[in-house]
This record gives sequence, structure tokens and C-alpha cells, in this order.
Amino acid sequence: MACNAPLGGYQEKVLARITIFGLGYVGLVTGTCFAELGNDVIGFDTDRDRVAMLQGGGVPIYEPGLAEMIERNVRAKRLEFSADVAVAVRSSDLVFIAVGTPQGNDGHADLTYVRQAAIDIARNLNGPKIVVNKSTVPVETGNLVRTLIREYAEAEHDVRVISNPSSCAKGPRSRTS
Repeated sequence: MACNAPLGGYQEKVLARITIFGLGYVGLVTGTCFAELGNDVIGFDTDRDRVAMLQGGGVPIYEPGLAEMIERNVRAKRLEFSADVAVAVRSSDLVFIAVGTPQGNDGHADLTYVRQAAIDIARNLNGPKIVVNKSTVPVETGNLVRTLIREYAEAEHDVRVISNPSSCAKGPRSRTS
């Protein structure tokens, strides 16, 4: 697993403090690649068993080279895992929402987890943030996330919401070539 990272994860200066909401395939691979590039990353999930597995050195999914990359970045203190939403949100400048969006009975994406992530972020804001929709979501979901953050935030903070959809193509996500 290379992430095509010219820095190889060995940069001494932290580039950004990032939280990834959701430690499924997209979130875990994305967060690990960000750590490999020299960022400090907290992987957050509400599934405490998944978090405990990752904290103990286990990896719940298979991606070539992922386990080694996780181990290297945990050891370098660029990657950690938490089920504490307050710590995850308050420790970061960028928060990626990479939660599941299963197909609902009506055939549309079920945004339950995206909505909950936006509310959790709002309730734990402590300053300006960039919130990135990484989950596979319908057009205009950024507006929904922005509205929920404004509605549930306890204080006014500068929050920007952008979209960076995950690829739907099959095959390893750790390589871009």
C-alpha cells in the first residue's frame, strides 16, 4: 500500500489535524493514507469493538499493505483510534464524514449516519472547522450537513462544508495509478 506518498509518512512537521468519522473501508484507508502523508489523524467510530480492535493492532478489513501502514503510523503517533466523539472533533481542524450510507427500502441512500455525524460534530465544536463529506451521498447533502451543524451547534463557529466523494470503482484504494 503506497498512497503514492512522496513523503512516505516520514515528515516531521504535522501538516494538518484530521478526524475521520467512520472506520469502515473508506474511512480507515483514507485516514491511514492521510497519516502516511504526515498528518495527525484520529479515526473515530461509534463501534467500540472496532475501535478496540484497531487500538490493539487488529485490522478489520483487508487492503494490501494496510496493516503495516497502520502499525507504522500508530507507532509514529500520527494515527490513533477513538470512540470519544468530543476528543475526536475538538482535536482536529478537518473532520471527514466517511460513514455508511446503505441503500434504504426506497432505493435511495440512507443518510441516518451522515445526519448523526453532523449533529455530533455540531455539539462538539470548539472553533473553526472544515467538514468534508467523504461518504457516498446524493447531491446537496453538503447543505443538509451545514444546516444540521448550524442548528445543533451550541455556539457560532466558522464551519465550511465541502464534498470529496469516495470512488465507487472496484480495486485497491491505496494506489492512485
